[in-house]
Amino acid sequence: MKKLYFFDTNIVIRYLTNDDEKKAQKCLELFRKAERKEIFLTTSESVIAEIVYILSSRSLYNLSREEVRKRLYPILNLKGLKLKNKNTYMEALDVYVSKKIDFEDALTFSLMKKEGIEDIYSYDRDFNKFSEITRKEP
Repeated sequence: MKKLYFFDTNIVIRYLTNDDEKKAQKCLELFRKAERKEIFLTTSESVIAEIVYILSSRSLYNLSREEVRKRLYPILNLKGLKLKNKNTYMEALDVYVSKKIDFEDALTFSLMKKEGIEDIYSYDRDFNKFSEITRKEP
């Protein structure tokens, strides 16, 4: 099996925003290698959440939820991306757009759904937007 490489937030941000053309091109080449399965990439839940946060931040790139999803989907779909819960992250992006909640909350909901968990202890009322789960306060 080919070696597995971890990528950090800034690799995706450079590629998606093209704010440094030289780095963006190198990141594109990296993702193309992963698409052809010449290499395998992975990352973490926190990196994906940070990417969404940075791209949507009003003080940084201020992209709409729809635009964030549109740009991030192809990366999550790379053939050479080995990512546990890949479909859950993609569902979370859909929930992030449709329910207009924080990505972290959308991801929490998607993970709960995947695991069959129906109750959450939280003071965050955004969880009330889901008929599939029940928000409880301690």
